[in-house]
Amino acid sequence: MSNRREFLKQSSGLLGLSALDFTAPKKALLSFSTLGCPAWTFSQSVHFAAANQYSGIEIRGIKGDLDLPTNPIFSPTNLPATRREVADANINIVNLGSSANMHFLDPKKRQNNLDDARKYIDLAQQLNCPFIRVFPNDLPKDQDEKATIDAIIQSLIVLGDYAKTSGVKVLLESHGKVIQSDMLLHIMKETNHVNVGLVWDFFNMWSVTKEAPADMHGKLKKYIHHTHIKDAILTDKGETYTLLGEGNAPVKEALRALKSGGYTGYYSFEWEKLWHMEIQEPEIAFPHYAKNFSSFWK
Repeated sequence: MSNRREFLKQSSGLLGLSALDFTAPKKALLSFSTLGCPAWTFSQSVHFAAANQYSGIEIRGIKGDLDLPTNPIFSPTNLPATRREVADANINIVNLGSSANMHFLDPKKRQNNLDDARKYIDLAQQLNCPFIRVFPNDLPKDQDEKATIDAIIQSLIVLGDYAKTSGVKVLLESHGKVIQSDMLLHIMKETNHVNVGLVWDFFNMWSVTKEAPADMHGKLKKYIHHTHIKDAILTDKGETYTLLGEGNAPVKEALRALKSGGYTGYYSFEWEKLWHMEIQEPEIAFPHYAKNFSSFWK
């Protein structure tokens, strides 16, 4: 079975996971975000993934360009060759990371961010990519919190409706100030849309709330379609990102919760090199993650 067919089979029907009886998969699906290789071309990312035990990539940017829909490699002229390169490498594009924020009450800002997300949905459809990521993202002090949460919910419904016939799901990442599990659960329940789910970044949540990953997962698991995995040394002064296993983040607890809960999607390594140029180069970090992940997952 090809990676594409396997991925689509494993990714379908994720809503309602808690009601099903799963046997955990024997092998985890690994991807990395191109956030971790900001100097690389698209071709470098694809072929490095294929050569280093990854079956997918998550596109956040290409050579530091975060506006994917306008990137030349996705133009109508170049798109067929881009798709062919990915297929020839036997790699899946598993998620497109937009910068769209859902928290704005200002009508113009809200519309601009919805329009941006729609462009990502269109591009994902053209790339046979199942997911796009959007941010919640803020709880501005000059906005009523309930109104902000309602705006996030309504924006997700709008985007879910737009994505209905595309084969693409819109995933809200646990990110920014929207990292309380109860708040995320409320947003998902009120959105209640088959084309909307979550990217679970347990570290974004735990680093602020200190909630146990098992408790987060227990509340959110039926909405989780994709994950971001990273490790860091967390102190009172903030976090210092480390290679997998070298930090104090509860990575094993998060992976245990996902595996025991029947999660069959990608475990995507988010190495934030674009924002933290001091951390290890992708040539070191990506192979290290692929090599060491199985011991954590098992």
